[in-house]
Amino acid sequence: MTVLHYTRSTMLLHADRILGSEHGAVHAPVHLSTAYQHPSARDLVAAFQGTRSGSVYARQGNPTTTALEAKLAMLEGGHGCVCFSTGMAAIAAICVSLLKAGDHIVCSRFLFGNTASLLKTLELMGVEVSFVDATQAAHVQSALRPCTRMVLAETIANPRTQIADLRRIGSLCAQQGLLYVVDGTLTTPMLCQAADFGASLVVHSLSKGISGHGNAMGGAVVDTGVFDWSRYPNILERYRKGSPAGWGLLQLRKKGLRDFGASLRAEDAHRIAVGAETLFLRMERACENAMELASWLQQQAEVKTVHYPGLASHPQHQLSRELFAGRFGTLLSFELQDGLDLMGFLDALSLVIVSTHLADNRTLAIPVAHTIFHEIGAQARASMEIADGLVRLSVGIEDINDLQRDLGSALARCRA
Repeated sequence: MTVLHYTRSTMLLHADRILGSEHGAVHAPVHLSTAYQHPSARDLVAAFQGTRSGSVYARQGNPTTTALEAKLAMLEGGHGCVCFSTGMAAIAAICVSLLKAGDHIVCSRFLFGNTASLLKTLELMGVEVSFVDATQAAHVQSALRPCTRMVLAETIANPRTQIADLRRIGSLCAQQGLLYVVDGTLTTPMLCQAADFGASLVVHSLSKGISGHGNAMGGAVVDTGVFDWSRYPNILERYRKGSPAGWGLLQLRKKGLRDFGASLRAEDAHRIAVGAETLFLRMERACENAMELASWLQQQAEVKTVHYPGLASHPQHQLSRELFAGRFGTLLSFELQDGLDLMGFLDALSLVIVSTHLADNRTLAIPVAHTIFHEIGAQARASMEIADGLVRLSVGIEDINDLQRDLGSALARCRA
C-alpha cells in the first residue's frame, strides 16, 4: 500500500495493510503457535541472537503481538515497542530491567495505587524512591540525587486527575540525562504524544482506552527514540550491540519479558489491535461526555466538589490546555455533600456500572477510598488528596442525556 501523508487516525485504521499483513488481510491474523521454524539452523541462531528478525518462542512474542507493537510504535511516532500481558507488567518490566540496587528514582506521589505499591516493593530490593508533587517540575528537580536514574510520571493521575508538569519535567530530564518514563494510559496517543514532552519511554495499559471494549488485558512500552541509551549505565554488556537506539528495548524484551514471562496472548493482542482502530472516534465522544458531565455535576446541589482538568476550577486547568490540545480525558471524580449516603447513591445507579476499570466504552463508577485505594491506608490517601467520599467516574460513549438522567435520579434518591 502506498503511504501518503494521512492523519494518524487514518493510519491507525489501515495500519495492518500499511505494515504488511499476510494474504492481503486487512487485519493481522491470530498466530497461536508456541514454536517457530526457521529456514536453517543458522537462521534460528540469528533470530535468537537478535541479528535477524523472527519469532523464536511465544513467551518472547509472536507475529500477532509483533504487528500490534508496530501499530503502537507508529501511533506514538516511536522507535519501537514491546508488549506485555498487562500494563502493570509493562511498568514492572521497566523497573526490573533498567534499575539496580543503589539506584534512585523520582516519581509522582499521585501515581496509580498499584504502581506505587510496586515501587514500595522495589525499595525492599535496594532501589531508593522519592515521591513528589509532580504538578511542578521544581519539586522533581529538588528531589534529584547523583544516583537518580529515572523519573516516572503519569499524564493524568487516577483518581484525582492531577496533571504532571510534563514538558518542564522532560526538559529537566534532558538536561540531566535521566530516563523519563511517562504513563500515557489516561490520555492515549489521541490526546498527546509524550515524545513531544521529551519522554524516553511511554507506558500504556492497553486494557484501557486503546482497546476500549473491556475484553482484553495488555500493556506496552514504546521507545520514543529521544533517549541516548549509550549514556545509560545499566545496559548490560551483552545487549550493547548494534545501534544504541535499540539497546533499551532489547534489554527490556530479554530481561523484562522473556525472563519474567509476562507475555501478551495472541488472542488479546488481536482484540486490542482491532479495538484500537476506533480509538479516535471513541475518545472524542467519551471526552465530550466527560466534559459535559463534569460541568453538569458542578451544578448539582448534592455534589460538593468535581475534579476534572477541563473545568476552570481545576488547579492544573491551564496546564492541561497547553498539554492536551483542548481535550481533557475521560476520567473525572467527585465528592458528595457531607451527610449524603455514598453507597446508597451508587446502588441507585442503573445505567452506570458500579465497577473498577477505566476508559471502557461503558461508564463506570467506584467508591475509591473503600476499594482500589483501601489497602494503602488513610494517611497515604490523604497525601494523595483522596477523600473518603470520593467517587471515580470513568466516562463512556453512551448518550449524554441518558447518563445525566441516571446520575440525576441516583442523586435525588441519595438526598431523599
